[in-house]
Amino acid sequence: MIKRWSKPNGYRQVLAISLPLVASMGSITLMQFTDRVFLANYSMNAIAAALPAGIASFTFISFFMGVANYTNAFVAQYSGAGASHRIGAALWQGIWFSIFSWALLALLHFVSEDLFRLIGHSPGIRSLEVTYFNILILGGGLVVLGSSMACFYTGRGLTWTVMLVHMAGAAVNIPLDYCLINGIGPFPELGITGAAIATVTAYCTIVLTLGLLIFSKKNRISFGTWKNRRFDGKLFGRLMHYGLPSGVQFFLEIFGFTFFIQMLGRLGDLELAASNIVLSIETLAFLPMVGFHIGNATMVGQAIGSENPERGVESTTSSLHITLAYMMPLAAVFLFMPEPLLSLFKAGGQSPDQYREIMDLGVILMRFVAVFCFFDALNLIYSGAIKGAGDTRFIMWTIGALSLGVMIFPVYVAVEVMGAGLYTVWTLATFYASALGVSFMLRYRQGKWKGMRVIEPDVVLSTARIPNVATVEEYGKSRL
Repeated sequence: MIKRWSKPNGYRQVLAISLPLVASMGSITLMQFTDRVFLANYSMNAIAAALPAGIASFTFISFFMGVANYTNAFVAQYSGAGASHRIGAALWQGIWFSIFSWALLALLHFVSEDLFRLIGHSPGIRSLEVTYFNILILGGGLVVLGSSMACFYTGRGLTWTVMLVHMAGAAVNIPLDYCLINGIGPFPELGITGAAIATVTAYCTIVLTLGLLIFSKKNRISFGTWKNRRFDGKLFGRLMHYGLPSGVQFFLEIFGFTFFIQMLGRLGDLELAASNIVLSIETLAFLPMVGFHIGNATMVGQAIGSENPERGVESTTSSLHITLAYMMPLAAVFLFMPEPLLSLFKAGGQSPDQYREIMDLGVILMRFVAVFCFFDALNLIYSGAIKGAGDTRFIMWTIGALSLGVMIFPVYVAVEVMGAGLYTVWTLATFYASALGVSFMLRYRQGKWKGMRVIEPDVVLSTARIPNVATVEEYGKSRL
């Protein structure tokens, strides 16, 4: 382990690239977590509506976000190949796709009433769900656009910039969230509406800040971030070829999770509220580790671009060790000390006896989350590795098959046909998470990803291997 610390793509290098991404995801997690804590303290109906509506909006956003995020692989492989002149063009194809996505997402505003009527939650919850969903979906294009723009930095391993930008978004969101939900100072008391407005405002801040940085004079000269703004049919087609399966994969994964949430609502408001609280806590483990998923995908992409896939093996091993070192202690907390975390979601007007039912359910559900942690680590790191190389179709088909065969269909039969209870549904979700982690681990170990590329063959370096990911950008400039 000491030797791995300083070797190329060892612990030190993985941490240098991934920790800022962890902080970025942590800021997003913090926004979501505080949003739900504020809403839980505001009213139980608000927290019961926030997660189903929030995850429903994200389900639709997820497809477009998955495609736009694949700009990261193009930037990483161009960076690894020393082709800085292609980075601006790749970025703009992601931006054009994001603008198109925004228009499509906004149309969902007109069908939201029918959507939540179909889901079938109680009328009081449903009206809040529709309100929250409509605001988030109208601002959904900002999430997609911010994701594609961030790839300009994450794909080159310059992740501190992304961290600072997301922290700025959180700095806007959290106080605005509190004020708009509760009516503090000059702000009106808007409840769940205020929470949605604060979220959209935060993403607007992120996009505007990234835009100012990306289109600076230095970046316009070095990467053509403005002169390469034209639509490039061939490059856009390559982004769609590899990115669409990534978008479908992300959509199917989120859809399966969304279906799980909505079916929990059919078991009762108490079961839904307890599950929503537990899943909100689970994001403390999962979302920050998405930073290592993105970081590893970037390092594997750079290794593939420089024709040195063994460097990708090193980054994957290092990333897995670090992720497990984070997940396992957190799983122990979820297993043995869940009460302090669950207590954060107690509404101000509730007595301890009133909250006891939710607490009792939550303690048991946290045991399922503890099992998630190990397999989530396998899922995040191994899927990041093969995705960074371009193996997006395998990921798409695997998640599609497992979502339908392990999550969606069995959960529906369990709840609607067999009348199964809360713990049966959570058992199926745990099995789904386990199957994902094992499937991606086995695919990675086959090694097919080592021979894959997403960029044009004529820009792949045929000379000596680049010695250090941190110097890829300078190396590319010297060759150009």
